[in-house]
Order: sequence, then structure tokens, then C-alpha cells
Amino acid sequence: MKRVDTFPTHQLGDLQYRAGQVLPFGATIMYGGINFSIFSDEATSCTLVLYHHSQEEPFAEIPFPEDFRIGNVYTMLVYGLNPDTVEYGYRFDGVYKPQQGYRYDRSKVVLDPYAKSVSGRTIWGKKPKQDKGFIHRGQIIYEDYDWQSVRSPGISLEDLVIYEMHVRSFTRQKDSGVRHPGTYAGLSEKIPYLKELGVNCVELMPVFEFDEFENPRKWEGKDLVNYWGYSTVCFFAPKAGYASSAYFGMEADELKNMIRLLHRNGIEVILDVVFNHTAEGNEKGPVISFRGIDNRTYYLLKPDGGYYNFSGCGNTMNCNHAVVRSMILDCLRYWVSMFHIDGFRFDLASILTRDENGAPMVTPPLLESIARDPVLGDCKLIAEAWDADGLYQVGSFPSWNRWSEWNGRYRDCLRRFIKGDAAMAPEILQRISGSPDLYRDRGPGASINFVTCHDGFTLYDLVSYNEKHNEANGEDNRDGSNDNHSWNCGVEGETTDPEIASLRMRQMKNMLTILMMSRGIPMILSGDEFANTQFGNNNAYCQDNEISWLDWSKLEENQDLFEYTKHLIAFRKSHPVLRAPSFDTGYNETGYPELTFHGLMPWEYDPDSHSLTIACLFVEDHLKYKTDSDAFIYLTINAHWEDHVYRLPIIPEGYRWKIELASSDYREFREELGELNVPARSVVLLVAAPV
Repeated sequence: MKRVDTFPTHQLGDLQYRAGQVLPFGATIMYGGINFSIFSDEATSCTLVLYHHSQEEPFAEIPFPEDFRIGNVYTMLVYGLNPDTVEYGYRFDGVYKPQQGYRYDRSKVVLDPYAKSVSGRTIWGKKPKQDKGFIHRGQIIYEDYDWQSVRSPGISLEDLVIYEMHVRSFTRQKDSGVRHPGTYAGLSEKIPYLKELGVNCVELMPVFEFDEFENPRKWEGKDLVNYWGYSTVCFFAPKAGYASSAYFGMEADELKNMIRLLHRNGIEVILDVVFNHTAEGNEKGPVISFRGIDNRTYYLLKPDGGYYNFSGCGNTMNCNHAVVRSMILDCLRYWVSMFHIDGFRFDLASILTRDENGAPMVTPPLLESIARDPVLGDCKLIAEAWDADGLYQVGSFPSWNRWSEWNGRYRDCLRRFIKGDAAMAPEILQRISGSPDLYRDRGPGASINFVTCHDGFTLYDLVSYNEKHNEANGEDNRDGSNDNHSWNCGVEGETTDPEIASLRMRQMKNMLTILMMSRGIPMILSGDEFANTQFGNNNAYCQDNEISWLDWSKLEENQDLFEYTKHLIAFRKSHPVLRAPSFDTGYNETGYPELTFHGLMPWEYDPDSHSLTIACLFVEDHLKYKTDSDAFIYLTINAHWEDHVYRLPIIPEGYRWKIELASSDYREFREELGELNVPARSVVLLVAAPV
């Protein structure tokens, strides 16, 4: 016996339909048909436009009857559609008065913001036909993936070692050794490498659907594209061009396969998400979705109808509007529930604090909703706590004890100190301690510590270039940051000088060592562990070539750096005192303070001095941290250009110092005198455990 509400009430040609269900938004497979639901506050009417897969012209256009509109939601259940072959979009009628923010245009077919798959970009780099009036269409996927009972590793925030990466760049180069380069499947093939390195969390640069041919151009015959993907077309759909199986409509399953394999191997997945703006750009940009659906709801508009541009990309989303806030929450919940994502890094997150006039809010409702949402209760939440209009909130981002931050001050301080800026000495103590000056009430877990990320120099370029070299971007080297705090160690770019090459290697090891020895959450940029280079380009957003692709031949060439990094990560994992979730520095059961700073002489250090020679003593109480024995960890840092002798602290009887790691090959350890000669611009890590 059929229920009454499963019968169609209307018919158009061969298609039968009836009023649908308001929730969920988007296109949902239901008994006997597909339910379509979409919001628009100010449109006067809406039409569902249906296509057969890859066909330019629709096979049906069904206007929503007025009684199919509930509140501000148009909803319709259409029977007999094949989810595997149908594509869809919408036409909206309404006022067109751009000066007042109204931009309705019935001639445009727009993309459903809740579409779970988007057509037209199944093969990376394949240009669409220029005469096609509508490129981005919604597609329907089955939400029936078998996770085989594989669950998230559930790693505590303080135990993370994050590895930031670009899906395509990671395996696109010919030496990557994978069968499906540049794809989710290719990344899956590299999981054994990630496990060997020791990272337990990958942070993926944007994988939401974007258009690589947004604003295409050429420079010296090379195509320049939107490579990084920080310009979202659809927030609910994975980037099909990153999937080897996208031609068959399997991009969602391929991404889920990758996540399931990562989880099975103890590696969590964080997505870099871009809710601050969309691919529609400014007044001259295309109509893809939001602009044609409800422009005044989704964007921050000036009094003249133009777009506020706090993102630097033409428009700014009206993130704290109730409808937009709800969409963002729906999106995050979808990725957590359907893709088992472990956390999110929010690009230019300070925009998410702005009200409808662009002013920062003390308690932004969006951020509080995310922090308190039950579905997101286990998610890691990371903010890039600034925006393109100068709002800088590192240390003050609204958190509700849930949000962490990319600590830009950590990056700048460490770079400056290691290249020899003694004025950074007082601050470097704060950064190694987990930045209590910034996060006293939140704990070290609020600080995502990093030296490099996708945005800027790689680690190798940081020690090889004084200036950015972005000429290949075709913008006369004007783009990218000029404030890099880099040092080329004496020669700009590549060199055959063995002394400079040795110094560069030491400097990279110095920064990696301090990063892994600092409280807070370490993040490294993919490829830094084997000195990958972008040839001095610090803004490779448009480079789909050897500038961006990881050069896997460097792994063999710089095997020593890889082994050093691997050792550092393993050392951090084996010593919970380095990962303490609080700012404990006082005396513990060992009779020693848990964290102290020293100079060339132990226990003698002025925290206000401008010294390039410092040491850190971590004392790990085995009772507190549930380890086999107490441990004494001494990190000597000589950022000076001369060698220095460090006296080591006296440790309990039955303990003995040994060198764990050193960034320089040369070292002199007079154990009987408790003295260690630390060469210029190098670090030495010592450990004392029971003999």
C-alpha cells in the first residue's frame, strides 16, 4: 500500500512531480524520485532546469508552482529521474537593480549551492567549450559509501603533527612513483611514505569544487591557472579534477577511499575551507550560483550595491547572516558525517567575525555556532586569524575554548631569530613555551606552530633567497609578500659552494628542530622534509608545473634531511612533556621545573636579554606523563655566527647526557666536564635518562 504523499500531483510531458520536502536542501534521492529544495528570499519565481548528462540543452524546465514554495524555500519531488544521468540547475526571476544589490537574471541557469557534485570539470586542465552558456551543473550522488567500520583515529589535539599539502602537487611529478599522479588515488599510494615520516594528520589545501580556468592567462607560452583552489564554486562538492575516476562520476568515492585509508593508517584529515568569498568575484565576475539566487543575502554589499572586498578576491560572504551561517554549518556537518573529516582550517577566518557592515564582532554567531555544534563536537577547528583588509586577530580570535590559530607570530619570530636577529630572543622563549603570552587562558593547543606553509617560501627557499622571484606569475614580481624574513646564506638561489650548502642544511635543521621541540601543534609544509624548492617563488598560486609539484628526486638527494626530520617527529611523539596541553613550567616530582631557559651557563639567563645563545631544559616526570622513567631534555640553540661552549645542567646521579640530534656534523662533547661545544648557527639536542 502506497502512502498518499508518494503520488505525483502534477505532470509536464513525461515528467510527474509534486510538492517536495523542505529539508534537506539540495537534491536528495527519495522513494520514487529526487527531491529538490533551494532557498531564495527575494526571487519572485524559480524554475528547475533538468539536463541529460553532458547535453548542452535541457530536456525539461519545470516552474515551481506557488504552493510548492514554503516560506522562502522552493521544493519539488520529481519522479522517474535517473540519478546517474541527470544534471540540474535553476532559473530565478526577480528584480535587476545592481545599485540596490538585486541581480536576478532569468537567462542565467545557476548552480545549487548544496549540489554534492558539479559537472564540467571531470578532467583536470581540460578546457570547456567557450560557447557553452552554462558550465557548472549540479549532479546527484548516492550516499551509500561503505566505511567498513573504519573510524577516525581520534588523535588528541596536542599529539598532532600536521602535514600541509596540495593534492595535485604531492604526486603530480613523474618521480612520485604512483599510478595515478595528481589525484586522491595517487595520494593514497603515498600513505606508506607519510607513515614512515611520522606525521599523523594531513591538512589538504582546498578540495571543494573550483574552476582552474578562472581568470586564465599565459606567460611566456605557459598556461597560468587557478591552481591552489582558494576560490570556491561549490562548498558541498569535492574537486572532480583531483579524481582519477571522475569521468565515471566517482570523485566522492575516490576521496572517501583516500580518507578511509588514511584513517586506517592512523592519519587524520583536516580540510582547508574557504568560506570568506566565492568564485563569483566582484561586479564584473560571473554569475555561477549565489549572485543569481540571493545576492543581498549571501554577500556583504556596499551602499551602492558593490561588493566589500575583505578577502582580496573581489567579494566577501555575509557569513553571520542567519541563512549563510546555516549553510556553512550544513556544509561542515556534511563533510564530517559523509566524508568523516577530522577538522577544518578556515582561510582568512577573521572575515568570519565581521557583521553585515563589515565590522568585527566580539562574539560572532557563526564562530560560536561552529564551536558549540554537536555534530562538530570532535572536530579540530583552526583559524587563519587575519584577513586581507588588515584585521589581525592572532592571540585574540574568538575561541570558546575550541578554536586554534595559525600562529603567524611564531613563524616570523623563529625565522628572524634563526637568521641572527637577537632582538627576537625574548619572544622566542614565549614561542617555544607554546605562546602563553597569546594563549594563557586557552593552552598551547591554541597555537598551530609553523615556519612555512603553502603561502610563502618553502623551507629550502627560505634559506636560499633574500628576495621573492615570482616573475613566472606574469605580474612583474609585484605579487606575493615582500616581508619574508629570509636569508640566502650568502648567494641568491642555487650554488655549488659546499660551505653555503652546508649552512643552508643546518639552518633548515635548526628551524625544524625548534618547531618540533616547541609546545603547541607543529605543522610542516609537504616537501620541506627533503628540501623541495619553488625556485624562489613565494606565491605559486597559478603554477601547475614544476614550480608547484613536489620534486621527489630531492628525497634521495637530501635523504639526510628526511631522516633527521623523521627522527625529530619520532622524538616528539616519545616525549609527552613536549606536547603538554597546559603551560606547566613549575616544579614537578623530579625536583626540577618542567621547563626552564638557560644561557651558556645553566640556570643563568636573562629573559629580557638579546642573546643568540639560549638553551631549553624540559624535565619529564614519569609519574605525571606515565612514562617508564624521568627524562631530561636539553636543547642548545646557537643562532650566533661563532661557536660557543655550553655548560650542561647537573642531573641526578644515575643519569647521563647523550647527544640525540645535532644540526651540524661537527661537535665536541666533553662529557667529563659537562661541556658541549655548539658550532656556529646550529642546534644540539641532548637527552639524559637512567644509565
